[in-house]
Amino acid sequence: MSKEGSFTPMIIIMVLSLLIASFWNSVPIIKNSAGAILNPTAGALLNWNITYGMILIIALLSLITTIIQKYATDQKTLREMKDEQKKINEEAKKFKDNPEKMMEMQKESMKFMMPMMKLSTRALAFTGIPFILFIRWFNDFFTIVGDFRFFGFMSWFWIYLLGSIIFSSIFRKILKVV
Repeated sequence: MSKEGSFTPMIIIMVLSLLIASFWNSVPIIKNSAGAILNPTAGALLNWNITYGMILIIALLSLITTIIQKYATDQKTLREMKDEQKKINEEAKKFKDNPEKMMEMQKESMKFMMPMMKLSTRALAFTGIPFILFIRWFNDFFTIVGDFRFFGFMSWFWIYLLGSIIFSSIFRKILKVV
């Protein structure tokens, strides 16, 4: 595999994730296996206290995902590429009166985008399918609970999305993940 990675594992994981999501209700082993693992763990936390349990689950999932991101990617190469891209962008600002030169600098900066994305998405191979299983399980759990609103106005999906953004940002900063 090349240093900048490949999209092939990501495509395979995405296809598998779509298959799992699609067959969740029609292939009982998928739903039952996820339930057997998540009901006594995540379900117990939500049954203890739905708001604090959800926040704790989101924090734990964000921490695990951040740790996987840190160790499943080449952080040194990503950091070097990001620094180089930043230098090019700063240099491009000097040419704001010269659109042709500025465009040239932006093209140079864009060369880093694809390799950085390939390197950054490697962790998806480890987190993609568990993420889909959790999302489907959350949907089933909150369908049974009813129309529960976190803090009086947010559905489980929005609290998960917002919480994961917040916790991931905090953990990425603490663990120095690019």
